[in-house]
Amino acid sequence: MELLDDWLGTYNINSKEALFHAKREIMQEIALAGLARGGFFEHASFYGGTALRVFYKLRRFSEDIDFSLNYKDENFSIEKFIPDIINEFKILGLDVNMVIKKKAAISAIESAFLKENTLWGILKINEKRKNPSFPTVKIKVEIDRCPPLKFEYEPKLLLRPYSFYVNCMKEEFLFAGKMHTVLFRQWKNRVKGRDWYDFEWFVKRGTPLNLTHLYERAVESGHWQPGINLDRETFLGILKKRISTLDVESAKSDIQRFVDDPMEINIWSKDYFSDLTGFIKFSKSK
Repeated sequence: MELLDDWLGTYNINSKEALFHAKREIMQEIALAGLARGGFFEHASFYGGTALRVFYKLRRFSEDIDFSLNYKDENFSIEKFIPDIINEFKILGLDVNMVIKKKAAISAIESAFLKENTLWGILKINEKRKNPSFPTVKIKVEIDRCPPLKFEYEPKLLLRPYSFYVNCMKEEFLFAGKMHTVLFRQWKNRVKGRDWYDFEWFVKRGTPLNLTHLYERAVESGHWQPGINLDRETFLGILKKRISTLDVESAKSDIQRFVDDPMEINIWSKDYFSDLTGFIKFSKSK
């Protein structure tokens, strides 16, 4: 448990929510360690918000861990890697269970939920005794078994709980994946402010957007017709139209619990996001 205490000590924990975020993020990285030890990254790449947080220092917390196979295989299953994940936690004296989520609809996305059984993250400051309603960490794990391809990945190093490498999508392809979500996610009753936070982050970081991979994603999801060009002007037109319908206050409400400083989103408005589009860079592959 000493390693875990030291690990928690690297976070600025000043509230129950901060403790929860830290605890979940450490669990995410332990799960990555188990997958790496089991050879999972010979088949798949890490992407999504948690990948941005862990490897690129995105300044917001993320809930899920998302993976894409590096090839299409509808029969691929994470189930055979569950013992590797569970064993990684056991090495650290933790007890977890992981179950496959059965989806009612046929989907190429396989989901699992990693649930914590041991209150290790709270034992140090006795939070559980003070507040019995403190939530248990639950992490959603998703793998796209039939992913849009034409992306590149690279090994990225983590040092805890031991030194290991994770294959992670390169930034320009992570940006493309995020813009696919920004353009085509169905908002329903609540806008995902996390998507717009990440969009802003990519633009301010100067990450180039890979339109080729965005095209592949849009075709795969049925939001774009194969053979119809998706160039810069077309993309920017679609993005600005999307921004014109954005409920900014709903987006702010969603992101607040994931950021340390709510002041940084005060500038958000339709005009601000529209102006940001003028700073988007594009990769040379398109």
